[in-house]
Amino acid sequence: MNGQAAHGLPVRDGVSPSCVGLPPGDWPTITDFLVQRFPAIARDTWLQRMRDGLVADEFGAAVTAERPYRGHMRVYYYRALEDEPRVPFEAQVLYQDEHLVAADKPHFLPVTPSGHYVQETLLVRLKNSLGLEGLAPLHRIDRETAGLVLFSVKPAERDAYQALFRRHEVQKHYEAIAPWHGDIAFPLVRQSRIVQGEPFFRQQEAAGPPNSETRISVLEVLGEQARYALSPVTGKKHQLRVHMHALGIPILNDRIYPPVHPTPDDDYAHPLQLLAKSLRFRDPLTGEERAFHTRLSLLPG
Repeated sequence: MNGQAAHGLPVRDGVSPSCVGLPPGDWPTITDFLVQRFPAIARDTWLQRMRDGLVADEFGAAVTAERPYRGHMRVYYYRALEDEPRVPFEAQVLYQDEHLVAADKPHFLPVTPSGHYVQETLLVRLKNSLGLEGLAPLHRIDRETAGLVLFSVKPAERDAYQALFRRHEVQKHYEAIAPWHGDIAFPLVRQSRIVQGEPFFRQQEAAGPPNSETRISVLEVLGEQARYALSPVTGKKHQLRVHMHALGIPILNDRIYPPVHPTPDDDYAHPLQLLAKSLRFRDPLTGEERAFHTRLSLLPG
């Protein structure tokens, strides 16, 4: 089965189509359902997408403006942003073979399409520059974080690599610059329960069994700041930022830990001082030891 038939629409400009399932219902047309399901997208926008051939069912048949509604089917469409902000920093490919791609992600560039970003993401940029439609990230780092991200080249091999991350068999090391508190004894291990906070994009520590663990040590003291080595054992959202904030040493230039209302806009002159430094693991396909290291560095101050 080819990509068009299997997914309704092919990859376009490095972006895979989005998918929505059609539940049982009595909408007159598929258009009526889409307008109700996605209130932020105007009817005229859907109609233009349909005229451009950018909406299709799971069998590859075009969805037209007056096509009657039928549930228990999937519809594919391309997300499009009229005013997508340009991220003025470039990624760098560090390594590529038939199985893996390792790349350095700059600060402020998301790994995958979400929110206000589609083309301006590491995944889409790499798909376009390398011509690899099946490329997929094996893990994520925050948009504000810079450094190493690893990708699988072949969809059939993706789960074997992602399983390493699920089983915590990948050694992950980060660096951060944050305040120096001489009364905190390092090295230390921070274990806590991290849950979704308010607003939804913030995380917070809560009572209950720990679901996160980070090993923290000091690499060097830089006056009132220090360079820290962070080794997360688990991979909860914003884990390193939450743990450093909870210790009273929030990472330099963090815009949301501690919470600030409203959340400040991006400041390209003052990026978050958090860097994904290295990854090490045994390759599940070849059996060899793999080690990847960023070429980026943090600047104190």
